[in-house]
Amino acid sequence: MPNTSSSFGTTLSYNEGAVSLSEIISALTFALDLTEGAVAGHALRSCLLGMRVGDALGVSGKLRTDLYYALQLKDVGCSSNATRMTQIIGGDDRAMKASTKLEDWRKSGVSLRGLKTLWHNILPGRSLAKRVVRFIEIARNAPTNRKEMIQLRCERGADIVRKLEMDAVTAEAVRALDEHWDGRGYPDGKRGEEIPLLSRICSIVQNLDVFSTEDSIDAAMKVLRRRSGVWFDPAIVSVVERLHEEGGFWDHCLKTSTVEETRRAVLALDPGECTVLTSERIDRICEAFASVVDAKSPFTYKHSLGVADVAVEIAFEMDLPSERIQLVRRAALLHDIGKLYVPNIILDKAGKLTFDEWTVVVEHPKMTREILERISAFRELAAFAAEHHEKLDGTGYPLGLKAADLSVESRILGVADVFAAMAENRPYRAGLDPAKILEIIAADVPKKYDARCFAALESVMLRWNWLTPAVPTTEVGEFSRSHPRRFALEDELAQLI
Repeated sequence: MPNTSSSFGTTLSYNEGAVSLSEIISALTFALDLTEGAVAGHALRSCLLGMRVGDALGVSGKLRTDLYYALQLKDVGCSSNATRMTQIIGGDDRAMKASTKLEDWRKSGVSLRGLKTLWHNILPGRSLAKRVVRFIEIARNAPTNRKEMIQLRCERGADIVRKLEMDAVTAEAVRALDEHWDGRGYPDGKRGEEIPLLSRICSIVQNLDVFSTEDSIDAAMKVLRRRSGVWFDPAIVSVVERLHEEGGFWDHCLKTSTVEETRRAVLALDPGECTVLTSERIDRICEAFASVVDAKSPFTYKHSLGVADVAVEIAFEMDLPSERIQLVRRAALLHDIGKLYVPNIILDKAGKLTFDEWTVVVEHPKMTREILERISAFRELAAFAAEHHEKLDGTGYPLGLKAADLSVESRILGVADVFAAMAENRPYRAGLDPAKILEIIAADVPKKYDARCFAALESVMLRWNWLTPAVPTTEVGEFSRSHPRRFALEDELAQLI
């Protein structure tokens, strides 16, 4: 029988049910597409194309499973270089990443489209002289910057794949994604068959999807032929040529295909036959994707983990049932996944946001909901995660919900998020002292924040000894917890499926 949230606010039932690895990963790929500025469904279309290539090459058994997840997770490290991209160009990292995928960066020249995108994103709003100087700097340092960006992405991507408890073969496939057949790729300059087979497949199909969705299938095939023997394995190129000519290769991967249609086709290929995940594995996945989100900006380092820690302690203090506490933790870990949509020039901005910039920021909870609702067992969790900026008096965003609309879990996340955000360093201020944070939040209780949640937060701070100036405020997620119910309930949580 499903449990329900507590007495005040909207009561929502919780029934986690069965969930498979492929269902979770395929849904979270939409977040990876956001951080790359890719056309929605890019990772899924790449997966379909890549699996068809793999089948034609005779990839089977465990290696086929490794390929399936490598194709979907190939961009999982991309958030880690977003800040560096912004530092280099001074503009929109997502727009530049999307444009770069359409360029042959190994050529000395850049296309007119690439030049226009670069110029548009260099130090927007600054003087012409400063923009020209930056343009020249970028051109002069292009090889060094490019290598640094790719290495950041490759190493971080492999690390996250390992956190997801994937096989080492999958991690290495992600790490070697940008190696080229002629040995002039990154991160290691591997050549020919030194490059893992799965990486060679991933590299080809991701380019096929980028060029087919941004231009046309014919354009994609022309790029494939032109880069054969240079970027790509000629033998795999020949296989793609044959599949293209035979027909059916592009099914569910066209501009006219809906992302849900594509996702259903990907799920139908699940090599694990929808193996149900344990509760512990789901937790590890949530933690890994929280690290993807937090890696996007140095100012959000460990933010999701910090919110999760504070939210869990508040929930313990309020005596929520163990399964509700687990739900709160997962929602807290994933609450900002929609923020991968926000360019770092906005996230890392030291000054006041413009109206247009604020409009972009306000969209991130909606993105969080859209991503998480694609996982059937996460639909309730998605609501809590997406409501972390709502306020009891209706002044929050994005929906302007009021007290009667907000569950206790949503209220807990709202308090935990604002506490963690104030405790962390931000581009426009240093992290605040915990006592000062409580004073600020108290001024909005019970108008904006729930009184019971705030009282629980005060108790947590006293137990953590956070109300002393000697305690640092930028490592929210690293303090030990000591709630008397905690250890007994942790045993209960471990049994939840």
